[in-house]
Amino acid sequence: MNSIQIENCQKFYAIAQSRLAGDTSGHSLDHVLRVVNNAVLIARDEAICDLYLIVAAALLHDVIDDKLTANPKREHDRLAEALEAIDPAVKEPVFAIIDHLSFSKNLGRSQKLSKEGQIVQDADRLDAIGAIGIARTFYYGGHVGNAMYDPKLPPRSQMDALSYRKERSTVINHFYEKLLLLEKKMNTETGRRLARHRTAFMEEYLQEFFAEYNGQR
Repeated sequence: MNSIQIENCQKFYAIAQSRLAGDTSGHSLDHVLRVVNNAVLIARDEAICDLYLIVAAALLHDVIDDKLTANPKREHDRLAEALEAIDPAVKEPVFAIIDHLSFSKNLGRSQKLSKEGQIVQDADRLDAIGAIGIARTFYYGGHVGNAMYDPKLPPRSQMDALSYRKERSTVINHFYEKLLLLEKKMNTETGRRLARHRTAFMEEYLQEFFAEYNGQR
């Protein structure tokens, strides 16, 4: 990236900081920075990609997320104005990524993403699995009031975006409804390789969880 792009990314970081600094759902700045780091790591192994666009989208990917704001359209408009002021050329490609990134928006259909979008999506999904993913899953579950585990409430197998967000579930179910599925949904070879290790760790954790829950250890 050149000096102007680096300066712009600092401004994008400031936007993320202003919108997410007080988050208590697992989507605060530490998550954003891990996604940036994951995306840069993946981009190093991918031929011909725009690192500036990748970092910009990674920094801003949660700013308009409907999990985190009561008025996504307002935040979308605010971000559009900010991008227009900072770098109009990056506004459209950034929105093309962050508007189609999330797991829920891909339920029942596959969103078309650029190479850069695929990298950012993999980077975001990597932070949802493994040791960090386990921690974030329990953190978010407590944030929204989900039970840790209920053996009478099985994981859902057929969901659309609305049911995924609105229907009752548990923290442990979330592993089966989303997290364990992400390895096969990765777009890049680096993403798949990293996801493979993190998924194995989650599977081991779940074995331990159920053994302890059932009084076997």
